[in-house]
Amino acid sequence: MVRKFWMALALFGAAAAATAQQRPPRIDVRQYTIEAEVNPRAQTLSAKARVDFVPLEETSTAVFELNNALNVSKVEDEAGRQVSATRNHQTFTVTLNFADSLAKGKPASVVFYYDGRLNGNEESPVFGIKFAALHDAGGYLMYPARWFPAAGYTADRFTSDLRITVPGGYKVVGAGIGRQESVAGGKLLYSLKFDNASFPGSIAVVAGEPTRVSAEGVTSEFYFKDPEKQLANAYGQEAGKVMTYLTSIYGLPPQANLTFVETEEGAANGYSAPGLVFLSPAGIGKQVNIRLLVNQIARQWWTSLVSPASRAALWLTNGMARYSELLYLEHTNGPSSFEPEARDLYIDALTMNDVPINQTPRLEDYSPEFWALTSSKGAAVLNMVRYVIGDSNFEKLVKEFPSKYAWQTVRTEDFQKIAETISGQNLRYFFLQWIESSGAPEFKSEYTIYRTQKGPKGEGGFRVIGKVAQDLDTFRMPVDLKIETEGNPELQRIEVTGTSTEFSVDTFGKPKTLVLDPNNKVLRFSDPIRVAVAIRRGEQFAEVGEYDEALKEYQKALEVNRNSSLAHYRIAEVFFLQSNFQAAANEFREALNGNLDPKWTEVWAHLNLGKIFDVTGQRERAVSEYTLAMRTKDNTQGAQEEAAKFLKTPYEKKAAADQS
Repeated sequence: MVRKFWMALALFGAAAAATAQQRPPRIDVRQYTIEAEVNPRAQTLSAKARVDFVPLEETSTAVFELNNALNVSKVEDEAGRQVSATRNHQTFTVTLNFADSLAKGKPASVVFYYDGRLNGNEESPVFGIKFAALHDAGGYLMYPARWFPAAGYTADRFTSDLRITVPGGYKVVGAGIGRQESVAGGKLLYSLKFDNASFPGSIAVVAGEPTRVSAEGVTSEFYFKDPEKQLANAYGQEAGKVMTYLTSIYGLPPQANLTFVETEEGAANGYSAPGLVFLSPAGIGKQVNIRLLVNQIARQWWTSLVSPASRAALWLTNGMARYSELLYLEHTNGPSSFEPEARDLYIDALTMNDVPINQTPRLEDYSPEFWALTSSKGAAVLNMVRYVIGDSNFEKLVKEFPSKYAWQTVRTEDFQKIAETISGQNLRYFFLQWIESSGAPEFKSEYTIYRTQKGPKGEGGFRVIGKVAQDLDTFRMPVDLKIETEGNPELQRIEVTGTSTEFSVDTFGKPKTLVLDPNNKVLRFSDPIRVAVAIRRGEQFAEVGEYDEALKEYQKALEVNRNSSLAHYRIAEVFFLQSNFQAAANEFREALNGNLDPKWTEVWAHLNLGKIFDVTGQRERAVSEYTLAMRTKDNTQGAQEEAAKFLKTPYEKKAAADQS
């Protein structure tokens, strides 16, 4: 099954209607009490899960999500009576039908008995991503895998009391206060109790002792495997710095000393649970992945401590986790590093320009569209909040918000209210534009410069009178206007409202140029951004093997800028993957004849031309291209080592089956 990027939009209305018709009865889960036996060697799980919940409306049914690999043998109510359970494998759900209606607001409970095998090859509730697997060396059971019956996924916070039995030689790592005891059969029982409402239902089964690293007053434990184990100390040092910095801006964390567990290929690059962070080998990489580390540690505040009351507000937590990356890089690398990071963020956000953020529930979990909307666009919105209310007020906002709503769920309205209180501004227009509406403006300006009349002392100046136009009729946003003059530049903030806004600015020096939004604070289109967005969408299609759709997007970029080296390079990559070597060579040449932006397109175009000539039996021409690659001295992603390798030994293209 290959998802198509455009299907998220094409099926948008139908999904909305279906969701409205199929909404399950609302319940509020309070606690999970789970007794489970996990055998990593046999890859089996056998569990009894008691779910304490409160119906939020009178109902005779309740719906829970459960991994399809787990078989429910029976479900009982609090009186021990069997409850009818219907399984829907397409939606990963179990629907309970009670003999008597459950009264609204009256606490109830059910007990699930279930078992199954989890080897990581089962169909995941999150398409294409592993969140649960058991192997001889250990395993992991994360909340998104629905290894226990879940209701209100990502929205309904709960407490937990887990009692996990494993064979001797293994230990269980999870959230909460834990204890260990020996039980019959040489097994070990681990008890983990978490009393704050959060998402504590993720555990790891590990063998051996962790690598402990202390840095900046923070002690981290790492259950990394070879070869990633050698990076544990470097990760620990950086984790201490990240935790210290994030504490300075968000306040005290729920837990400062975290445990990091390596998962496996095919698992999510990162997943954060209270006190626990899961990282895949690809996520860990060959050196510290600072962005991923910051993102996952930030989720100790922005998911574990405070989380959205509905999926429509996931932009708050996913956006804050993503924005934390930019804040940390700004902190470590200086203010000059922020603008290029923000530009990349805005480009990714604009790949989902036609869907409002509050329509997130319609999107597939963990899809590129989901992350573009909730993470990238969410972070872009936060950057614009910072711009509108000012740095000082924004710092107060992100520290006060998690403190005020600790261990609670929040809505966008809660965030807006605190932002308004701190800044003294009415921000309804802002959240209406960026959360409840779709689209982004493209500014166009025209202006005339006038010489103003001299005063009694001979003083005079200039007046710039102009108009800002854009296409969104309901748009309203403060926008900075910078006028370069023969003297000091003039900076003024104007309110752009509707499709046309007039402005007038007086200057002392003679104006030379006028720039709208000079620091690129507003999420908006321009020709360079349109090119970058089209290329990014093409890259997203290419990642899931939709090459025809990818080529269409790259062509859109070239329609705006025929000179885009990156667009030509990406087209060439697709042709190379399809073994269309002549077309690929032509496009790599076009990339070399283009604007060479980014600069690395030069070295890699030469490298790939060399590969094409090797594959087609033209060794002399291949050597020439590898030599040209070496002369650039550009070592982006190890280009110099790659060129040196193929200068010694000709490149051989792997068969398609070997590349899958």
